[in-house]
Amino acid sequence: MLELDFSKLNGMITAVIQDHKTNEVLMLAFMNKEAWDKTLKTGKAHFYSRSRNKLWMKGEESGNIQIVKEILVDCDIDAVVLKIEQVGGAACHTGYNTCFYRKVDGNKLTIIKKCKVFDPEKVYNKK
Repeated sequence: MLELDFSKLNGMITAVIQDHKTNEVLMLAFMNKEAWDKTLKTGKAHFYSRSRNKLWMKGEESGNIQIVKEILVDCDIDAVVLKIEQVGGAACHTGYNTCFYRKVDGNKLTIIKKCKVFDPEKVYNKK
């Protein structure tokens, strides 16, 4: 049985999420042991939210789930890359396909993606 090192980062590992076809980095998240186990069991990406202090499945609210196609583990067994199929086309809660939709341009951030995949106000029923 594969055992990852959850002793660092307060019981979490870093997870880089990448599109399995294009290799584009879609997001970065954290997994605790429970999120790791649920991901392996279900084949869908689960993470631990540090801000909400809870386990969550990617897409549980938006429907934009991540189906795991391959998992890479680093040499220290404390970080993973999940190569996923992004259902719905958007990994970011802001509506973009990736959380990395901006670049550093001097001392400001410039949006480099042309358009959003969805309107977060409609998807998350925000007022």
